[in-house]
Amino acid sequence: MEGIIIVNKPKDWTSFDVCHKIRRLTGIKKVGHSGTLDPMATGVLPVFLGGATKFIEQFLGADKAYLGEMTLGIKTDTGDAYGKVRDSNREMGDSNFPPPISNLHIQEIFKKYTGEIDQVPPMYSAIKVNGQRLYRLARKGLEVKREPRKINIYELRLTRDVSPIATATAQRFQFYVLCSKGTYVRQLVMDIGDDLGCGAHLSALERTLSHPFHISQAIDITTIENLAKIGKLDTVVLSVRDFVNG
Repeated sequence: MEGIIIVNKPKDWTSFDVCHKIRRLTGIKKVGHSGTLDPMATGVLPVFLGGATKFIEQFLGADKAYLGEMTLGIKTDTGDAYGKVRDSNREMGDSNFPPPISNLHIQEIFKKYTGEIDQVPPMYSAIKVNGQRLYRLARKGLEVKREPRKINIYELRLTRDVSPIATATAQRFQFYVLCSKGTYVRQLVMDIGDDLGCGAHLSALERTLSHPFHISQAIDITTIENLAKIGKLDTVVLSVRDFVNG
């Protein structure tokens, strides 16, 4: 068996976990993916089997789309919900800070981040600086200078806002972003939070597109397990030749 399975990665799984699971189910040694998703994230993870793995590089530069949720008023060290709270309105002792932020205000800030922009990668990332992974330095409490990288954000818009509960000191907004390879959505949310003056972190994320693969094609892990048990997993394996040139 060789080809591509578009997996709907479950929350709390690493991309490696998914590949390991499929390797065990199929007995195929060569299994890889074309774009890491953080454990918190769900959604499209193209997994390549057997001889299809030699084509992975052709998909690494693909544009991506995400549905995300940002929580304003709370910063974390990783920039997402899995990190340690670094700063919050509650800790600052002001239950009324910040004042409610309108959709219009958010949309105005979004304009700044649309198009080609420079983004400084977060410390919790796999980028190497002087031969060391940034996340390893971050875990030691170290922070080093990171050079900004050019990225493209083709579309950034609100999908809906979520009203905070009465006792909360944070406000949540859901958004859609279509972006180029190398975009850190966590960093995008942190930068937007800083511009709003209240801080923010990424509280949920679903990848809906890893071009040319869409969430509508994605298969959940339980279905993959069940198909493997009855010898029908090949029915959801896509031919890599349908998506590559040459």
